[in-house]
Formats: sequence, structure tokens, C-alpha cells
Amino acid sequence: MLGLLLFCTCFYSIAQENNDIKLSALPYYSFGKGVGITSPDSIFQLNIRFRMQNRASYIVDEDTDPAYEAAIRRLRLRFDGYVGDPRFIYVIQLSFSPNDVGAIEDGQNLNVIRDAIVFYRPNKHWNIGFGQTKLPGNRQRVNSSGALQLTDRSINNARFNIDRDFGLQVYYLNESKNTFSYNIKTAISTGEGRNWTREPDNGLAYTGKLELFPLGVFKNDGTLYEGDIKRESTPKVMLSGSFHFNEKARRTQGTLGNNLFESRDMTSILLDAMFKYKGLSFQTSYMERSAKDPITVNPNNINETQFVFVGNGFDTQLSYIFDNNYEVITRFSHQKPFQSIENLTPKSNQYTLGITKYIWEHAFKIQAELTKTNLNFFNNTKQENWYLRFQVEIGI
Repeated sequence: MLGLLLFCTCFYSIAQENNDIKLSALPYYSFGKGVGITSPDSIFQLNIRFRMQNRASYIVDEDTDPAYEAAIRRLRLRFDGYVGDPRFIYVIQLSFSPNDVGAIEDGQNLNVIRDAIVFYRPNKHWNIGFGQTKLPGNRQRVNSSGALQLTDRSINNARFNIDRDFGLQVYYLNESKNTFSYNIKTAISTGEGRNWTREPDNGLAYTGKLELFPLGVFKNDGTLYEGDIKRESTPKVMLSGSFHFNEKARRTQGTLGNNLFESRDMTSILLDAMFKYKGLSFQTSYMERSAKDPITVNPNNINETQFVFVGNGFDTQLSYIFDNNYEVITRFSHQKPFQSIENLTPKSNQYTLGITKYIWEHAFKIQAELTKTNLNFFNNTKQENWYLRFQVEIGI
């Protein structure tokens, strides 16, 4: 099994979300897809992009005092281009905000590198990549965080997505505007997540994904950003499913999370559907992770455990964008742990209402969001949390 690359899911604006890396066609200096530099002899090209998300939140968690939080949520710098031949493309993305990099700990890697991959694209159908980038997983995770309608992804994405990994990816793309189309995406990767440099692993991860477009593909690669900001003139539908097997995984969420005391085999199923038409957008997803004996115990202290988050959840998201480029978005998420860990983590329901003003599509937008989360614990206790958030996103 093989797999391609990143279509660059790290793309954040719609122009960037396109399969637009026909770099030889760009001028020496270009704006709108970043700032581009091409050598006079066209032997190499470098394109530079950045984006940042600044946000402020008012948080009301039950049994705690209300609090304010203000931070640079994301700060990314991206480089892409080709060397020697436009069919050989590189993509590098670096992150600098504290939430992106994570806490600095002795003996741990600094997670500045998000994407570092080179890929070969011999024609419009095949993409072959080697390096670190997102795996072909659930739709919301594959989308850039800069292409979201709300300020962040769902609680199910946080628990069940398969994230970035190092490996070999191959995609076969068969897309047409008005007739049935499909994409096949596969990957073999380490299964340990990004920037893993600890002891060598004796297990790999295998990912396969099928995307179907019964009515043809969306405008401007519209599956790669949320909301119908291009206002599809005819109905467009996408159906997709991913299967991921992570052999001898060492972390609680496979490619993410805390270290387990023993490795576990994990299986993930990720299903998505999307519909867009004349400013109306609907998307829904189902995610599931399973593993035998998900709870691991510290051999030196039997009171200390780490567990694989096994369970499932679904999201539904509905939006409409008006002619003045204001958009109203609602989302509901339900998350349920499996019986083997239900006494360790609660069931969750999350309700979100958001308003977004697009100034320059997803590259420059202002967002406001109100979210309520209900937690139901195994001992029949309940907790209700709220937050109100304002965010500005800008980039080139």
C-alpha cells in the first residue's frame, strides 16, 4: 500500500487550497498565492506564505470562576516550489505559536516542523510524496485550520483524527467538473506522529481513503474549505471514507496523545459527507477508533494508567453565506467512549453557533462563536461548560 501527499491540506486560503502548484506558470514575483520568486532560467521557484489566528475567549466552566483567554492560536510560515523540474515539488510548513509548538520539556522534540515533504507529480492524476504531512483522514482534519468556518475543529476531530505522520503517500485523482469523479488516496507511515525521534518502532500505519463526487467536483477544490463561499450554481456532493490501521501504536490517540505503557494496535474508521449549493453548505462526519485492551498500566506503579481513547462520535454542520459575505454556522457534535473506558472519560455533546465575515475569502476573515459543551460522567454527574470567542484570521 502506498500513498500521496498533501494536497496541501496546510493550504489555508482558497487559492492555496487549489491543486495550483503549476509553479512554472507563475511570474517571477506574484501576490495572492503568497510572494513568489522564480529564477530567470526557471530552474527553481520559491513561494512564501504566512497566516496567523489571533483570538480572545470568555470561558465559563462549571465549578470554576469565569476566565478570559487571549492568545495567538496559530502562526504559520510556509514555503513551496520546485527545483529543476515543476514535477518535483517541495512543501515546508513551520509553526511558531505556543499552542502549535507545545510545551518545551527535557528530552522532547520542539514541534516547529509541521510539514516537510517532497513529491513527484508526473501528470494530473498521480501524486507521489515522501516526508511528513497530514494523512488522508477525515475531511475536517485534512482541511487547513485556516479554511474552517468556526474558530476550531470539532471535539470528535480532537479525539479521533489521525493527524500528521512521516511516510510515503500516493494519490490517484480522477476529477471532472460535471460527471461522476473519484479519488483514491493511500499512505504507509510510521504511525508515531510528527517529529518522532525516539527509539525505532517495529510497527507501521496503513491508510486508505476513497472520495466520491456523484455530480462532479466542487468549484475551486471546494472540498478543501468549509462553507459555500463560491456559491455552487448546481448541487455538489462528496462522500468519502478512510480506513486506518496503526500497528503497535505507542500513543493514546495513535499519532497523538500521551505515551502508552504498552503498545496497542488501533483501527480507525472516518466517514464524511458534504453538500453545497447556492451559498448553503451541509457536512456531516462519523469517526471511530477501536483497540483491544485499551488500558495500559505502569509496570512500576499499578495505580498509574494510560488508555487508548476508543469510542465514536458524529458531527453535523450547517451554514449559509449571504450576499454581503456574512455567514451563519451551526454545529452539533456527539462523542461516546466505548464501555471499556466509559468510567475514565465522559460522554460529550457540544452545540455551537457562529458568525463569520469574509473580507478576502478564508485568507482574511473575522469570526465570532458561542459554544456549549455538556459532559455526562459514568457516576451520573454532569457538567456544563461555555465559551464565547472572537477571532481574526489573516494571511497571504
